[in-house]
Amino acid sequence: MKRLLAFTSLALLVIGCKNDSSSSDNTAATTTANAVAAPANINYNIVASYPHDTSSYTQGLIWQNNALYESTGLEGESRVMKVDLKNGKAEQSISIDPAVFGEGITILNDKIYELTWQSNVVYVYDAKTFKKIKEFAWDHEGWGITHNGKELIISTGDSNLYFVDPETFKLLRIVGVTDNNGPVGNLNELEYVNGAVFSNIYLTDYIVRIDPSNGHITGRLDLSGLLEKSGKTVNKDNGYVLNGIAFDSVKNSLYITGKKWPLLYEMKLN
Repeated sequence: MKRLLAFTSLALLVIGCKNDSSSSDNTAATTTANAVAAPANINYNIVASYPHDTSSYTQGLIWQNNALYESTGLEGESRVMKVDLKNGKAEQSISIDPAVFGEGITILNDKIYELTWQSNVVYVYDAKTFKKIKEFAWDHEGWGITHNGKELIISTGDSNLYFVDPETFKLLRIVGVTDNNGPVGNLNELEYVNGAVFSNIYLTDYIVRIDPSNGHITGRLDLSGLLEKSGKTVNKDNGYVLNGIAFDSVKNSLYITGKKWPLLYEMKLN
């Protein structure tokens, strides 16, 4: 996902949240576009913004037990962190092998699961101590990860969601993601929100809401100009794009940021 040299060619594929029907894994999709209604536009209100570390190439974001967790990518810069929301600084962190490109994270049953991009390995940490306790093999690229309370849900950059047993990492099923135009690829960072899976669409300003039972995209959040409205900018040509979704179920708030962005936003959906 993530090499900056790939930005231009990938952007041409996904501008306007276009659909990617060329993925080799699309044959595993379990739904067709004919029965899918056009996604609803999801409106939002920004209720707060917080500092975000501009050295963090954000891959995963989680709100768990009243705390923010973040994973970052790039070789030599990949970390898993517990972050102070108010100042954006890491309170606790662990760096991974500098040859490995870290990806998304989720927390389930007091364990942090961290994907890697092309190393075909998943790291598992104790959520309190950050001590690595296990590794799993994974045959695909790793992009985003979340869970539904029982199963891990993974994206690999194609148009599928992969449901995995958290204890064995056995692949349980694959659900193809479609909208009214067909399969939707470049699914990236994931978050489970009130029974739906929210996903960044890599290299775009869109987050989509997916029904995990059938893969239908039921809503779309357009965050174009989010930083600019705050008087901030980043060089998106370097790949510093929207990425990172965390959900606070107590406040019913979403936290949103991007790769090397200066701000993290708290928003309410309408």
